[in-house]
Amino acid sequence: MVDRTDIVVVGAGPSGLAAACLVAEAGLAVTLVAGAAKAPESDPRTIALMQPSIRLLSHLGLWPGELMAESAPLWRLKLVDDSPGLVSSGPVVFDAREIGPEPFGWNIPIGALTAALDQRARGLGVSFVVDEAVRLQTSGAAALLRTASGLALSTHVVLAADGRASLIRAAAKIATVEWSYDQVALASSFDHSAPHLDTSVEYHKPAGPLTTVPMPGQRSSLVWLERPERAQALASMSDEDFARSLQAELHGDLGVVSNVGVRKLFPMRGLTAVAFARNRVMLLGEAAHVLPPIGAQGLNMSLRDAATAAELIATAAKFGDDPGAPDLLERYDRMRRRDVVPRQGVVDAVNRSLLAGSILPHGARVLGLMLAANIGPLRRRIMHQGLGPAELPRVMRG
Repeated sequence: MVDRTDIVVVGAGPSGLAAACLVAEAGLAVTLVAGAAKAPESDPRTIALMQPSIRLLSHLGLWPGELMAESAPLWRLKLVDDSPGLVSSGPVVFDAREIGPEPFGWNIPIGALTAALDQRARGLGVSFVVDEAVRLQTSGAAALLRTASGLALSTHVVLAADGRASLIRAAAKIATVEWSYDQVALASSFDHSAPHLDTSVEYHKPAGPLTTVPMPGQRSSLVWLERPERAQALASMSDEDFARSLQAELHGDLGVVSNVGVRKLFPMRGLTAVAFARNRVMLLGEAAHVLPPIGAQGLNMSLRDAATAAELIATAAKFGDDPGAPDLLERYDRMRRRDVVPRQGVVDAVNRSLLAGSILPHGARVLGLMLAANIGPLRRRIMHQGLGPAELPRVMRG
C-alpha cells in the first residue's frame, strides 16, 4: 500500500522543520520522516540567527516568545587578530547601530530552537513519521520514498534535510565536492565574571577562530577550532583546567571563567552539492552545503534554503503547477547557488588563511581587517552582506 502526500521532508533539524512549517502553512499536506530525536541537552551548540531568520520565526509565531527568554541579542561583532605575524591589525568592531535600530540577530540554543519548530509543525498539521528513510525512487510524475518499517510515501517532491551524509541526495544522483580541514571544533558554554556587553568575539588564532557568543546573563557559548590533538586534550581536561586554559586564550577579556558546560567535538569538513535540486529532490542545509562555523553563516543559509523551497512550492501549488517539475528545481538551484557559493568561498578562504602559516594569506587577511576597521562604507557593506543576500524569501524580508 502506498500513501499519498503533497510534500515529504526527510530530517527533523531546524531547516527541515522550518520548511515543513512553511509548506503546511500554505495548505499542503506535509509528511516529515526522521529517526528518533536526540536529547536536547546532548548538544551544547547555540545558533546565532541573523534578523532575516528571526523574521522567519516571527512569521511562524515563535518570536518574540518563549525562545527569547533563552536567547541573547547580538549588538556587536568583534574580530581580533590573535595570530603571530610580522603584521597585525587592531580589533575590528561591527556595531549593528551603524546600520539600523535592531541587533544583528539573537543567539539561541539549538535544542530550544528545534523544540519550538517541532511544536509549531505539529500545530500546523504536519504528519510525523519516526522512522528511517531507506530508499527513494523517482519517476516522471512522482517520487516514492520507502522507510525501514515498510511505509511507502508517494509525493511531488522530497525536501532532503538529512545532513551531510544524505541518503536522499545520493538517491537523487546528486554528486558532491567534499574536503576536510586539519581542525576540530569544540562546542561548549561557560560563565564569566565580566559582562559580554551583547558582543560576539571571534579571535583569529593559528589553528582557527575561537568564538564566544553572548547568552543571557554573564554566560557565553563557545566554538573553539583547534588542531585535532589539541582539541582532544581540551575535551579531556577537568572543568577547572579547561576554564583556566580558556581564560588565558581570551586574555582575560571576560574575566574569570567558570561553570563550564558540556563539551563536544565536531570534525571540520566542507561540502557542496554539484546541484541543489534534481529528480524531484530539493536539498536543504548540510545535505547541500557544509562550512566551518565562521561568521554565523551556516544555519542562516540553511533557513534561507527552507524558506526559498517553501515559497517556490507554495507558488506552484497555488497555480496548479507541479512543485517537483524540472524548471522549478532548476530555479531553486540557481537562487540558492547565488547565495551559498560566494559565502562558502569567503568562509573557506578566511579559515585557510589562518591554517596556512605563510605571510601572503596572513597579510591579505590582516589588510582586510584594517580596511574594514577604517573605511566606514566598506564596514557597513560587510555588515549588510553578513545579514543575508539582497534577494530574500518573502517571510524573511524586513
